[in-house]
Amino acid sequence: MNAPALHRRTVLCAIAAWASLPAWALEAPAGKVLLSVTGDIEARNTPDGADFDLAMLERLAQHSFSTKTPWYPTPRKFTGVLLRDLLAAVGARGKTVRAVALNDYRVDIPVEEAQRHDLLVAYRLDDQPMLVRDKGPLVIIYPFDDQPALRSARNYSRAAWQLRQLELR
Repeated sequence: MNAPALHRRTVLCAIAAWASLPAWALEAPAGKVLLSVTGDIEARNTPDGADFDLAMLERLAQHSFSTKTPWYPTPRKFTGVLLRDLLAAVGARGKTVRAVALNDYRVDIPVEEAQRHDLLVAYRLDDQPMLVRDKGPLVIIYPFDDQPALRSARNYSRAAWQLRQLELR
């Protein structure tokens, strides 16, 4: 085999090996764990699943949007990571995400909905960290103003605040 063909084959094998790895190698969180992702996932940094601190979430692609909600009288700016990007980071294989809040509120969100819409796992509200008293430290929020069809009782109930865990089923 000549040198250029061997080089092409080596590069193609390296690309194939890289593509088979989880989307993001998960290190252990260095700070306070804000979110645990469990269930049907590939990438783990604990025996139970994947834990994320704020710094780990901030390393994912950041997104922001402003929207009205039933909980605030005026539009508010939310900043965080897209739920679909977070699911990709852990190699999610489940069909449903169960969001679990600090008060044990639980709601199921189809993974397909997270793929189709820009659902945000937000950790900033109006550019400030979200405190528990402000529905933080994390909230799943829909772009209600961008897509009026998302304004429904079902989706308002899926906008889980004080999020602590995502379970893939």
